[in-house]
Amino acid sequence: MDTPSNIVYTVTADSTGGRAGTSSVPALDISHVMRMPKELGGPGDGPNPEALFAMGYGACFQGAMGLAAKEMGIDTKDSVVRTTIGLGPEGASFALTADIQVFIPGVELERAQALVERAHELCPYSKATRGNVPVTVTAVPAL
Repeated sequence: MDTPSNIVYTVTADSTGGRAGTSSVPALDISHVMRMPKELGGPGDGPNPEALFAMGYGACFQGAMGLAAKEMGIDTKDSVVRTTIGLGPEGASFALTADIQVFIPGVELERAQALVERAHELCPYSKATRGNVPVTVTAVPAL
């Protein structure tokens, strides 16, 4: 496992009440009341951990795409990253899956696939999930 040699940013979140509670980042004045998805017996009318994870992973992955794009000379400014997080039973608890689809307008699909695979090597979220969460990364012709 690689550990960063110099931590340049930290963020702290406080959570109470689990999936039906509140999660906040006091330093950033962000707070969300968590709502259980309908599929898990809740009302499904608000954020949940998987939705927030999908948003964070997608944004981080797009940042990693920027690094890969510089290496490969590809313009990704109009790209779209769609991240789908799945949650399902695994033994006595639950486990996650992640599917990342990337659309890069004007870039040949094979070249775009090479870029998303490189971004998957660079992305901190991808590094954190590697070996723990099944993740697929796919360049797609449209979203």
